[in-house]
Parts: sequence; structure tokens; C-alpha cells
Amino acid sequence: MSYYLSRKTHAGPAANLRRQFEAFIRQQDFPCVGAKSALKRRQIEVIVARDIVSAWDDLRLHEEIRRFAEEYRRRPKLFSSVAIIFRHVRNLSEEAFESALWDRLQSLHDKDSWLGYDYDQRVESDPDSPHFAFSLGGSGFFVVGLHPGASRKARRFSHPAIVFNLHDQFERLRSDGQYQRQRSKILPRDRAYSGSINPMLVTHGEGSAAPQYSGRKVGAAWRCPFHPHTMEASEKPENKDAA
Repeated sequence: MSYYLSRKTHAGPAANLRRQFEAFIRQQDFPCVGAKSALKRRQIEVIVARDIVSAWDDLRLHEEIRRFAEEYRRRPKLFSSVAIIFRHVRNLSEEAFESALWDRLQSLHDKDSWLGYDYDQRVESDPDSPHFAFSLGGSGFFVVGLHPGASRKARRFSHPAIVFNLHDQFERLRSDGQYQRQRSKILPRDRAYSGSINPMLVTHGEGSAAPQYSGRKVGAAWRCPFHPHTMEASEKPENKDAA
């Protein structure tokens, strides 16, 4: 597995978080077979950051996720993910974690836009769209939030974490006829592991994925706090330099 722990440390607390994350996925009855496949193929990249409620690491996180997406475009491999694990453990409610997760995504999106990256044209930026996906560096992602306070066992990890799964992989699975097979394996495993099937799950492309990101059960009145935006050409960095 390709791990990015820190440019300064490959041991100590960061390595311990990596091992905890591995053990979480390796649980025999853990329902996500895609995550298990990624782990077996050594295709989960782990990045350790400071605090999910802080923007301290957001520029670095943007660069690392963008680099990960570029590497995938050069050499596409199914079941490739990048997981951001936050060292600081906070006693966050599901609502507070959801707010922090979308704050981080909004911050990453704002930086992405300012740096001049277009939204992935294969997905929609409108979080109400059934074709919505978060985009960074021109690549769409399906995002999974994990934290200690999650009501669903499959989302309950020792530290706050955000996992970025490339949207292109789901399209490849669908085109290869593997998507439904994967789904048919996950659903009964989810029921056995958590006591019920996640009520927020929707079939890929048939409903917005945004309500699934945080792992919290939300109702029809829920509104996604994500605000996509585009920048005028004069606002982009290359034009700022030329001014």
C-alpha cells in the first residue's frame, strides 16, 4: 500500500493511525468489499492531518489529493482511494462532524477553483443532482466520512477521517458489469455488520450521493451546505500574475 504519512515522520503516531485504519478495514465482517480489495492491492493512500475542524492542512491536502488523482489518470487502477485521517480526536456529534466534513470539502473546492482547476465535466457540481460528485484537480470523487461518534458501525472509526474514492472507478465498474455485483455483496454484509442496510444508500446515478457523505441519516428536508462556484478568467492565478 502506498502511504503518505508525513514528509517528516514515517513512525510514531502517524504510523499508528495507519495501522488502526488497516485493522478497521481488515475486520472479517467489515461490509465494504471495495475497501478490502483496495487494501489487499495496496492501493489506499493514507494522509495524516491535524484537525478536521481546522483549515491548517487544507493547502497540503489539496496538493496531495490532486497528485493522487493525476497518478490515477496516468495509470488507472480499480479500487484506489486516498484517506485523510485527522490526529485530533474531538467528541463531535453526527451533526457537528457533518458540518466539519463539508467545511473541509468547501475549503478544498475554493482552493481548487482559485488555482484554476475546472470541475470534472463527467459529474455535476449541483449537490442536488443524481450525478453529483465532489471534484478536485479535475477529477470527481465519492466521499466517505468516518468518525468515533457515527451511529452506523461501518462509519465508526477511532479518529475523524475522510476517504476520497475516484468517481471514474464506479463508471468503470458499471461499464464492466461489476457495479451491481459489488453492491449485491455489500448490502447483506452491511445488514449483518450494522444491524440494517444503510438507509441513505442510493444506486449510483439514481440519486444524489451528497447525503451519504457524512454517514448521518438525514431526511428529505436536508440541504447540502456545499456551494460550488466558478471563477472569472481574470480571477485565476495565471491572470493575477499577468496583471
